[in-house]
Amino acid sequence: MKKYIIYTGILIVGLLLGWLLFGGSPKYDKVHNHDAISETNQLWTCSMHPQIMQPEPGDCPICGMNLIPVDGGSEGLLADQFKLTENAMALANIQTSIVGNSIADGNRIKLSGRIVENEEANTVQVSYFSGRIERLNVSFTGEKIRKGQMLATIYSPELYAAQQELITAASLKESQPELFNAVRNKLKLWKLSENQINQIESSGKVKENFPVYATVSGTVTEKLVEQGDYIKQGQPLLKIANLNTVWGNFDVYENQIDRFKKGQEVVVTTNAYPNKEFKGKVDFIDPVLNTKTRTVTLRVVLNNKDDVFKPGMFITAKIEDIKNEHQEVLAIPISAVLWTGERSVVYLKTNPDQPVFEMQEVVLGNRIGNEYEVLEGLFVGNEIVTNGTFTVDAAAQLQGKKSMMNKVGGKVTTGHEGHLGMEDITSEPQENHSNMNERLNVSKDFQNQLKTVFYDYVKLKDALVKDDVNSVIQEAKKQIENLSKVDMKLLTDKEAHNHWMALEKEIKASANSISNVTDIKVQRNHFKHLSSHLIKVMQLFGINEKVYVEFCPMADNNNGAYWLSKEEKVINPYFGEAMLTCGEVKQIIE
Repeated sequence: MKKYIIYTGILIVGLLLGWLLFGGSPKYDKVHNHDAISETNQLWTCSMHPQIMQPEPGDCPICGMNLIPVDGGSEGLLADQFKLTENAMALANIQTSIVGNSIADGNRIKLSGRIVENEEANTVQVSYFSGRIERLNVSFTGEKIRKGQMLATIYSPELYAAQQELITAASLKESQPELFNAVRNKLKLWKLSENQINQIESSGKVKENFPVYATVSGTVTEKLVEQGDYIKQGQPLLKIANLNTVWGNFDVYENQIDRFKKGQEVVVTTNAYPNKEFKGKVDFIDPVLNTKTRTVTLRVVLNNKDDVFKPGMFITAKIEDIKNEHQEVLAIPISAVLWTGERSVVYLKTNPDQPVFEMQEVVLGNRIGNEYEVLEGLFVGNEIVTNGTFTVDAAAQLQGKKSMMNKVGGKVTTGHEGHLGMEDITSEPQENHSNMNERLNVSKDFQNQLKTVFYDYVKLKDALVKDDVNSVIQEAKKQIENLSKVDMKLLTDKEAHNHWMALEKEIKASANSISNVTDIKVQRNHFKHLSSHLIKVMQLFGINEKVYVEFCPMADNNNGAYWLSKEEKVINPYFGEAMLTCGEVKQIIE
């Protein structure tokens, strides 16, 4: 009995000590109570990849860095607002600036256009009689000719017979003057000169081959016949352009038409002569609107006696803004604007003390230097993202907020693989056959280099369709290699250069992530991000080929995901053979 009494006493003392030490401790309850943990809603993210969200600490599945706790200061954010970490802001070099009134570039409107031939000075040299071209004296297109220069010699049976008639009529001109005059007039209609007719009459000899002389001076823009061809009366031989004056044709958007009038002075510049300015005046404003581009053509006549301008050359015009002259303009940098179909969007920094952002649609006016006039959507004092806009947009998409490709926004959820997903995404391109982004003007050489990157992407997509992990890794490495070969020096436009630098960085990061993992599910997750950035590249720059943007609503845990394809037929890279044809074409990039 003593033994049992001792054991019981020890047990009571142990329980009493346990209650005294741990019973009233809230910390102990929180450590051991799973429900209490869930109430804190603490998430962990990666400073390099803020899209990663996990409910517990660990390593980033993309780069292997230690996860850090998500700042809990996001409480009280509105539905469309989202927050980035300070580390993410610094690493992505996201910069903001305050919107204010400005008079940029002397309050001039900047237009882009190209040089074309002056149609009023164009001439078609024709043959005034039928025959065979025995000799063509014009060797090549672009050759300069002068009025009265011999262009060709032609053998004409009709002209041969008419010369014989003239010689016969000349012997009868005293008795039959009407016949004589009629034969002479017939030759004049065939553009023979008085001297030529008199020479035939006085010599009494018939010429077999007759010369054709230029009726104007200019530059041959097209040869329509070759030596030895048979031609008919009135058939065109050459197209001749007088390039002493040329036209500069500029596109004016619908909302800019009221800013221009005939006689306005224009200052024209070109990349060929960056330090020179050429003056001209508005000569014509097309009364018909181009329904495809929603622009009208504004024409400027330019003096070209020094042969400075070449037809086809790109030019830029600066025109004083009549409507807004001496008025302040609310302007934002070009780098701040993203285009999606008919919408233009920027990202507001809504909290001056924290990196909290929200997408804002704006209505733009004229381009003024390197800025856009803002007609609606912003006010003086707003803080907007001016560098790293694509990165902020990607974060908005990943967090299910309103973004370029998501007009509505959605509920933010934590995906099974630790990334933020999007639900109820209903955004679609405005039209299936129109570009979602305003196409930037780049060279064909640059587009051809992008085409190689796109073809690598297609091969990578096909490898995902086949569930071939090793091929996916190899194709991702090829894409990184060819991406480094894209020559940014081909981008002469600063706006295009900035867009490409931002997108190239994102594409390279996604392709690197794909090449460094062997899990097909993780590869497909990175492929989703790769696709979103490459879609923007296709929309902004183009590759002179038709590209299809396709969408599967069941991909990414039913959040939906996009991809690019060379063909209209849907072959889904997110499920492979399991759901090969799931999806539809959402947009065609011409």
